[in-house]
Amino acid sequence: MSENSVPSPRIASSIGGLPSAVGWAHLLMEDRLRPGDSVIDATCGNGHDTLFLAQLVGSQGRVWAFDVQEAAVVETRRRLAEAGILTATVVHAGHETMAQHVPPERHGQVAGIMFNLGYLPGSDKSVITLTETTLRALSVALDLLAPRGLLTLAVYPGHEGGAQEQQAITQWAAGLSPRHYEVQLLRPINRSASPPECWVVWKR
Repeated sequence: MSENSVPSPRIASSIGGLPSAVGWAHLLMEDRLRPGDSVIDATCGNGHDTLFLAQLVGSQGRVWAFDVQEAAVVETRRRLAEAGILTATVVHAGHETMAQHVPPERHGQVAGIMFNLGYLPGSDKSVITLTETTLRALSVALDLLAPRGLLTLAVYPGHEGGAQEQQAITQWAAGLSPRHYEVQLLRPINRSASPPECWVVWKR
């Protein structure tokens, strides 16, 4: 990683405890992605995942990032500019529109897609990802994903509306053909609250 890199969640978790949902997603992407890959941040938020992906795929790679909130788009563009990242396209649109903004020749060629659901940290918590558009975005994402590509989902069932979204994702994931996809779930099991979860989909 460059000197402008953000700290990897792996570094933080090595002090004690296991990685968070986002930490697992980062570790998995770090293991699979290579310089020159095409990747998508489906929910760019404050830009941390977008910057992380851009640093993994390097100057020869391509990154597309999406968010419905203008504040998220502005913050992500600022973060990328400060890091000198020129290979990322940040789109002010919902993640269900990904296929409209990724060039057709990249459809089926995207190596990694990250979703970080819920609300934008530090903003209005009533503005959240919606189950209907999330499910549409996931369907689109599978078409964009390359064979042996990886999709990760950080899911937060503890906030209002999050449990419904988590249940819908569980049903969606269970319905994926095992001939075409492998799906795994990483989450704490000895916590009484509703902890964040990391869902992972690998396209065969």
